Amino acid sequence: MVPGATRPTGGEATGDERFGLETRRHAGTVVLALRGELDHDTAEPLREALSRHVEAGAERVLVDCSGLGFCDSTGLNVLLHARLSAQELGGRIELAGLRPPVARMFDITGARAVFRVYDGVDEALTDRPRT
Repeated sequence: MVPGATRPTGGEATGDERFGLETRRHAGTVVLALRGELDHDTAEPLREALSRHVEAGAERVLVDCSGLGFCDSTGLNVLLHARLSAQELGGRIELAGLRPPVARMFDITGARAVFRVYDGVDEALTDRPRT
């Protein structure tokens, strides 16, 4: 796990200078707000958080990428694997707030096509679930 403190700030927060993650809930949606750089050295807290929420039966996990300035292939793979795990259990992983450097990674790899992507968290949280 990335060295750093766990700080309660209306949810669960963890991180260091390079990467941080805050967990909060909103009307049945788990929101994971990311900040900093998501790469090989910082991906473990996200992997653990996604796994924990998916295995606990979260129907919807929204990953807020608006604070994320960089994402490499490790970060992308963490999200893709979590998406598959969530699907197997009847849930879904969605993304919001992709900034240009991160959006480019999703566009180049074609991964954007497999996620529901919102411009921002507010838009995602007001979107009605599909039945």
